[in-house]
Amino acid sequence: MDDLLLQGRSFAGLFLLAGIAWLLGPRKKLPIVLLVGAIALQLVIATLLYTVAPFRAFLQSLTGVVAVLQEVTNEGAQFVFGYLAGGAIPFEIDPEAGGGTFLFAFQALPMVIVLSALSALLWRWRVLEVLVRGFAFAFQRLLNLSGSASLGAAANIFLGMTESPVLIRPRLPDMSRSDLFLIMTVGFSTVAGSVMALYVSQLSGIIDGAAGHIFTASLISVPAAVLLSRLMMPGDAPTPEAEAKEKVPTQIYHSSMDALTTGVSDGMRLYFNIIFMLLVFTALVALLNVMLGLAPDMFGAPLSVDRILGWLFAPIVWLAGVPWSEATQAGSLMGLKTALNEVYAYDRLAQIGNELSPRTSLIMTYALCGFANFSSVGILTGGLVAIAPSRREDILQLAPKALISGTLATLMTGAAIGVLPQGLFG
Repeated sequence: MDDLLLQGRSFAGLFLLAGIAWLLGPRKKLPIVLLVGAIALQLVIATLLYTVAPFRAFLQSLTGVVAVLQEVTNEGAQFVFGYLAGGAIPFEIDPEAGGGTFLFAFQALPMVIVLSALSALLWRWRVLEVLVRGFAFAFQRLLNLSGSASLGAAANIFLGMTESPVLIRPRLPDMSRSDLFLIMTVGFSTVAGSVMALYVSQLSGIIDGAAGHIFTASLISVPAAVLLSRLMMPGDAPTPEAEAKEKVPTQIYHSSMDALTTGVSDGMRLYFNIIFMLLVFTALVALLNVMLGLAPDMFGAPLSVDRILGWLFAPIVWLAGVPWSEATQAGSLMGLKTALNEVYAYDRLAQIGNELSPRTSLIMTYALCGFANFSSVGILTGGLVAIAPSRREDILQLAPKALISGTLATLMTGAAIGVLPQGLFG
């Protein structure tokens, strides 16, 4: 009975989160068809992926794929970094000294560069292009999107929030504000293929089949992002005349070598961005905790960043279906993800995962799966302005609002998973 009540709350939460987006917009007439259709699409896709045998086998195979990619990445990392990347250690380690030999920057993060290069090659070889065009066609028909908006949204399932708009560069100068806002929202509510494996390595001891869950989260966040973006910034339906003008080229790389070198360069930027963002934000959180520690205790414990964020986000993760007894801890994860980034939040989830119920851990795995955080606002606006300088003013105006819609979209994705019976994922 308790499980049914929690599932019911998650189901109600889907509509309540959409209602929050509607209240934050111009509050025009609710698009009932889109509202019901987007939520149904989320639930149907997730159910099909975990019940239809071929799809379920695909999701299960992703774990093996990630393991192979990690193994080959380790070969390259150990060749370059030696024992820092897990190679033979040329000295003895005192087991009583504490700590460990795992170095995040040299053993987990190098896969970001490898996957960035591999994604670029797969696009050049048209493997990813075919997949993206397939999803784009489906979204265009099911969610009534323009051709460029559907292509940009679908690309975010596999590419990053700054790479996918490159595919629709010719359309960006003339794209409506509504479609531009949609592209930004989808960018914030999904993750790039180049970092999926990183999250899997962080969650391997907490969530079974983490690779399948991360892929599913990024996929079903698209309908939620489309719905919320339309609620917060409605747009006109695409006309046949406009569709006829939307022949968007998707040629990004001139050769396989161009794809490989560009992918490596993009991966390096992401690699160093993650490293130094984590360094600075971890230091800032520690500094804030020291400052908060000077204040009087509240409710029998010192103030901390985690506790404050937990209080702020507890009601909204409760809407997604998290029990109130776990809402503060889950809310702190959502707050850390928004204030810092999802890598930091997933690391914290891995630390406290055993303190949360399996259902809550699963909901938060999905709710944290997105780029919606303050640092990403700068990354996305910088990338979009670089490829569409004529839309600079629109991009800068829409970015903060898109951060809100992207955060709500990932919470809707968490709620959608909360609706489904947990036995489905066993």
